[in-house]
Amino acid sequence: MEELRFSVDEQKYDDRHGQVLSLTGWYVPAEGQTPEFRFLGDGKEIAVPAPKRSPRPDVAQALERNLGQFLPGFTVCIPEADRLAEKYHTVELILTDGAETHSVWKKSREELEAFLQESLLEYHMDRVEILYDTMLEIQGWVMDQRGDAAAELLNEDESPVPCRMSRGRRPDVVERRGLDEEYKNREIGFRISATLDEIAGKKVILRFTGSSVRKDHEIDVQKLLKDGKPKGILNRFFRRSEEKTGDYEQWLKRHSVSRSRMWKQKHVNFDKKPLISIVIPLYNTPLPYLKELIESVRKQTYGNWQLCLADGSPDDKVYEFLKKNYRHEVRISYKKLKENGGISVNTNKAIELARGEYLMLCDHDDTLEPDALYEIVKAVNEYEHADVIYTDEDKISMDGRHYFDPHFKSDFNLFRLRENNYICHIFVVKRQVAEKAGYFRKEFDGAQDFDFIFRCCENAAGVIHIPRVLYHWRCHMDSTAADPESKAYAFEAGRKAVEEHYRRMEIPAKVEMTQRPGWYRSRVEIQGTPMISVIIPNKDHIDDLELCLSSLTERSTYENYEVLIVENNSEEAATFAYYEKLPQRFPKVRILTWEKEFNYSSINNFAAEQARGEYLLFLNNDVEILTPDWMEEMLQICQQKEVSIVGAKLYYPDDTIQHGGVVMGLGGIAGHIMCRASREDEGYFGRMISVQEISAVTAACMMMKTEDFRKVEGFDETFRVAFNDIDLCMKVRALGKKVVFTPYAELYHYESKSRGLEDTPEKQFRFEKEIKRFQEKWGDQLRKGDPYYSPNLSVTEGDCSLREN
Repeated sequence: MEELRFSVDEQKYDDRHGQVLSLTGWYVPAEGQTPEFRFLGDGKEIAVPAPKRSPRPDVAQALERNLGQFLPGFTVCIPEADRLAEKYHTVELILTDGAETHSVWKKSREELEAFLQESLLEYHMDRVEILYDTMLEIQGWVMDQRGDAAAELLNEDESPVPCRMSRGRRPDVVERRGLDEEYKNREIGFRISATLDEIAGKKVILRFTGSSVRKDHEIDVQKLLKDGKPKGILNRFFRRSEEKTGDYEQWLKRHSVSRSRMWKQKHVNFDKKPLISIVIPLYNTPLPYLKELIESVRKQTYGNWQLCLADGSPDDKVYEFLKKNYRHEVRISYKKLKENGGISVNTNKAIELARGEYLMLCDHDDTLEPDALYEIVKAVNEYEHADVIYTDEDKISMDGRHYFDPHFKSDFNLFRLRENNYICHIFVVKRQVAEKAGYFRKEFDGAQDFDFIFRCCENAAGVIHIPRVLYHWRCHMDSTAADPESKAYAFEAGRKAVEEHYRRMEIPAKVEMTQRPGWYRSRVEIQGTPMISVIIPNKDHIDDLELCLSSLTERSTYENYEVLIVENNSEEAATFAYYEKLPQRFPKVRILTWEKEFNYSSINNFAAEQARGEYLLFLNNDVEILTPDWMEEMLQICQQKEVSIVGAKLYYPDDTIQHGGVVMGLGGIAGHIMCRASREDEGYFGRMISVQEISAVTAACMMMKTEDFRKVEGFDETFRVAFNDIDLCMKVRALGKKVVFTPYAELYHYESKSRGLEDTPEKQFRFEKEIKRFQEKWGDQLRKGDPYYSPNLSVTEGDCSLREN
């Protein structure tokens, strides 16, 4: 005969709403029994609300019992729990059928007081690990019911550990725990980084202090160091670099041109030897800076250059300086302007001096690497349509002694340029292209380069990026390089430059300035209301699917869509019962049935054949929609004629980044950039907050033109599980179409951070097979590297740190 079985799985105390003590668990009675709950104080019954009942399929499965209509789950809510300890020595929850009594939960006065006090402050550790063998990373959340909770990191002797701590919102915790709306705006999340060198001892203490409670969480750093390295067959694809990135200035020395190479460069006989005219407007230029600039030009290993200086200064200091120091340098052309016309007018005056086939922009106080012009001319010779050329850059301190903040850029990325002038320096353009585009326009002063770059790129047959730091941008307090707020007018001019670009491209769009100065957000007008077919494969997991569908239906503001649920090999009866009710609950939903073995590519191809939409939106069943206009954000990009695929920004439930775009070669084959960084992390030079062209995106949320899907014959069905979405993006790019990532379509992805690891021989064999297939198919592209990710950045780390080679 079965006995009564029960468990209290969770006990919670809500101090904010009636001081309610909640006891949640389950019970299954013995055959023939119908026990009831009683709550007792010192053995006497206390009236409490009737328990809330719920199904618990996990219990039925674990006990291997058919429970019929019986609901084993329960939650007993006991109001004014803070007064119980004042009145009673013992409180107890019992189950009784009159004949037998079973104690389910019991506490003494002291135990209850301690529990209620402890419950006021609650915390959870999401992640504790050692990164790069040098840094302790801690992430989680903490909240106090009566106010804000502080967190601090201490050594074993309770001395503070120097660390970096950031706080942030945790909407996942708020929703999961049913907290008040006000918690959505409270920074209950925390992220702490501390270098191991700063830790004195083997352990550290993470101390949380609330309004009336303090809790300590001990972390064994030595154990983390011992156990923290990844193991197994996939180690070579997912391992973290054990090399330290080192100081940038040391890196720059190792990667700058050597004397021997400089000598060789001076003797290279190029087929094309264009004259490059470096155009520089001058205005009250500090002479020491001008001298550094001129000397950096004269040290160039390519000698066919012209330095064009148009001086709008009120005095003759520059003229006297040049006459004294450079009167024999015939390659310098100087013109003293009658008046200062502003930066655009003065630059145009410098261009009037130019005789070169190419024009190169430069500021009056910056410097060049000695091989800058050589690398530019080399690109002119290597590429047939080198109409526009740009390079990487960094910043140089006012005294010229320190180099910092290197910007390793993407290859030409028009969508990224619409967000911010990422090209900047060096910018070189063929004179014919510049003439066709038109030179500098005074109404864009402050963002005149941005406007000029747009117009040149629009008219260029080819835009070439040289991934080398060849330009050093001097940083001073009147420069946008150091103090963005000092030139607010420049950012409005930049906004107009982007809007004008859209107008010339005949793309109806409005452009807004963002909270980050010099960064813009485009809102492109959607043409018509095309149907979007949302395709969601599903096998059981109806809780995941329910959250996905309900968030999609309740939050999406776009209306013309259909949802195709592709049932594939579900095993639970509850799943099919759930399907039967879906069309009534969600009228836009259709259920398709895939009867063959699991193959992600085949399943989606099968659904795409039956889709009615002009656009396909591939979606995982374990996502939750966050931004109501997510479809519009993706559609406004996908509808543009040069675009084929758009991907979204996905977060893990702990508000770390799960997907912000895929980089080819990262981790061996392809990897998610900035994976597990904080949701608030802007990424390398704003990578995580910018719409941009990218090599690939995940199909966990991917929109694609239906006609393009058919042109490339859909997903390659030889990729049954892995790399199918990456392969699809590669096929699209091979057609000359673009893949774009947008950070403005945001979703939670409830995929486990460990999901996908190949932990069985069968899975490992399949994974290795698909790796080999991908390498064979896209080997040339892998060898060339990702055009949207600098070869100067690490391919073993996903954090855009320096690459050591």
